[in-house]
Amino acid sequence: MDKRKMKTEDCRQPLRDELLHREKLPQIIDGIVASCHELKAIQHINATLMPSRDEVAKIVEQLSAVLFPGYVGRSSLESNNLVFYIGEMINTVFEGLAGQIERAIRHECLRRESEVCLKCFEASRDKTVEFLSRIPQLRAILADDVRAAYEGDPAARSHDEIIFSYPGVRAVSIYRMAHELYLLKVPIIPRIMTEHAHQITGIDIHPGATIGPGLFIDHGTGVVIGETTVIGRNVQIYQGVTLGALRVHKDEDGRVMRGHKRHPDIGEGVTLYAGATILGGETSIGSNSTVGGNLWLTHSVPDGTIAVMEQNRISLRKRKVDGMGRDVEESTMDYSI
Repeated sequence: MDKRKMKTEDCRQPLRDELLHREKLPQIIDGIVASCHELKAIQHINATLMPSRDEVAKIVEQLSAVLFPGYVGRSSLESNNLVFYIGEMINTVFEGLAGQIERAIRHECLRRESEVCLKCFEASRDKTVEFLSRIPQLRAILADDVRAAYEGDPAARSHDEIIFSYPGVRAVSIYRMAHELYLLKVPIIPRIMTEHAHQITGIDIHPGATIGPGLFIDHGTGVVIGETTVIGRNVQIYQGVTLGALRVHKDEDGRVMRGHKRHPDIGEGVTLYAGATILGGETSIGSNSTVGGNLWLTHSVPDGTIAVMEQNRISLRKRKVDGMGRDVEESTMDYSI
């Protein structure tokens, strides 16, 4: 055979192989379509539009620019152009957020076959306006969070550094936006917001958690705070801390029961060191207590207590502070793990 002809045949072989592979695609497509009709729990076809994760993430950034003007978004801000900048941002957020809330409400109404969806447009605007009206309060709480971070971390050089770079402040600020929408009973969107924060910071805070001002999450990676957790003022949490459920309640038919108190309460002024795991809706950590690293707690701890691991036992010591603000420990009781 002519060498040129052999070379031509060699060039055509990959094309033939490609065609043979592509001939199998229609069968694969039919199988996927059939699974979509069969597995209805994981498809969203012939349904009303749901909120867009990309749009919600964009709104989070716009809200961050309002909560922290000059730090997020436009940096060349002055007093004489602040009103115009805030006005532009709020109008942009109103349009975007109202549209996403309308999608969320309408989807929820149709999923539940409710007649409320006839008022979805009006409800979405009402909720958006109410949310935006709470921004001054949110900013005051976030200022307390930043203050707590500065006071709690000797490595911090300024508030600027904290706002620009600390993942804990980023995660908490997004949680606080989401929590307000959660309180307004906006479906889906609060969870999209906190999962967005989870993706970019490694900190997972459920929007339903109740958290007082002055929360400082130091380092942050791997922190999990469950839906029914209640946290008091001025709490400091280090990386890897879990505030979770001890068990999941089920009804007589074995179905998960929702709405139960499943996560712990953390009092004011508490410090939770790295890797601490505190579980259960009946578990509480008393105010001004300290929980040592890598402890697993399913029992409550009294106010003013230091809980540490000593020789495979959890030791509870009464917390006392000397004139220099240093802890002075006085042993009170131990219990085995």
